[in-house]
Amino acid sequence: MRLVVGLGNPGARYASTRHNAGFMLVERLVGDAPWERFGRLGRAAKRERVLFAEPLTYMNESGKFVAALAKERGIEPGEMLVCYDDLDLPVGRIRLRISGSSGGQKGMESVIEAIGTSEIPRLRLGIGTRPPDVDATRFVLEPFGREERARFGEALEAAAQAVEVALGEGLAAAMNRFNVAVC
Repeated sequence: MRLVVGLGNPGARYASTRHNAGFMLVERLVGDAPWERFGRLGRAAKRERVLFAEPLTYMNESGKFVAALAKERGIEPGEMLVCYDDLDLPVGRIRLRISGSSGGQKGMESVIEAIGTSEIPRLRLGIGTRPPDVDATRFVLEPFGREERARFGEALEAAAQAVEVALGEGLAAAMNRFNVAVC
C-alpha cells in the first residue's frame, strides 16, 4: 500500500457527520504530520512511505482527486486503500475488501469510475442503517447519536489498527484479523 484515502465532505459543516467517517480515520492515522494541498482537489500528508489523502471535492466527485493524485505519483489501484462510510454495516463494524462494487456509496462510485476499475482495496466503516422514515442523504449528513458515538469510536480505533496491519503485513492479514471482529 502506498496510498490511503479517506472519503468525506470538506468543511466544518460536515466534520462530525456519518459521511465523514473516512476523513475521521485518515486524520487519526496522520496525527501531527503536515498536510499539503494538491491543487483545489485535495490534500495529502506523508508518513514514512505512505501517502494519506482526503479529497476536498464533495463526496460524489472524490474520484477526480484520487485519479489525479494516483496518476501524478504513479500509484496503481491495488496500491490504494479507500476508506469510507457504509450504510449497510451496523455502527461499530468495519469491513476490508480487495475489490467490489461501490455498494451505492457515491464517493466510491466516483473513484471506481475515475480510476476505471473496481479492483481497488477498500475499508468500509459501518455508520448504521437508516430508519425507514429518514432519507438516506439526510441520514449520512447527520452526526452520530450519543449511544452510537462510543461504538463508532471503537470501530474507528479498530479501523486504524486494521490499516496499520494492512500497511505492515498486507491486506490479507488485516482482512483475516479484522473482518471477523465485532466491535
